[in-house]
Amino acid sequence: MLQYRERQTLAGSSAADEAADGFVPRWYVACTMARHEKQVAAQLAGRAIECFLPLYDEVHRWKDRRKTITLPLFPGYLFVRIPLLERLRVQVLPGVSRLVGFGGLPVALDDLDIERLRQGLATLRAEPHPFLKLGQTVRVKSGPLSGATGILERYREKFRVILSMDLIQQSVAVEIDLCDLEII
Repeated sequence: MLQYRERQTLAGSSAADEAADGFVPRWYVACTMARHEKQVAAQLAGRAIECFLPLYDEVHRWKDRRKTITLPLFPGYLFVRIPLLERLRVQVLPGVSRLVGFGGLPVALDDLDIERLRQGLATLRAEPHPFLKLGQTVRVKSGPLSGATGILERYREKFRVILSMDLIQQSVAVEIDLCDLEII
């Protein structure tokens, strides 16, 4: 097998070719065992592998005290920046189950998406929320429509829930924040 520099000289490869060949570092999602995200991030840092573990603070309450605990924003996942050919350096770590992908190959994320996430988390407070997709049946958790069920849709950059009354075969669309909804 030709070395990377030899291949680059011989083929005159472009950045796209290098990325396709697996020599350019890209962001991938590493799936970890339950509650092992911080340990895996520490191991990656110890091996000089760039990683990103978004965290948030949550207050836990017990009968006698309160404590602020730092938890992963995406439980069971963290982001690693590696060349595809070096994926085994990550996959062999204790606590890592796999790199997320299709057909046995990890799928790279867009660098811009990770950068936006980093910048957004630096200035905004975030917390996990169940994944909602358009067309999904949801229940309103709070507010005057608490307990109502409907279908989630998007209209003019806002989210709406379509509430239907089967008895009279009529529906109404109500704009509601995603944080006030839960999946049924």
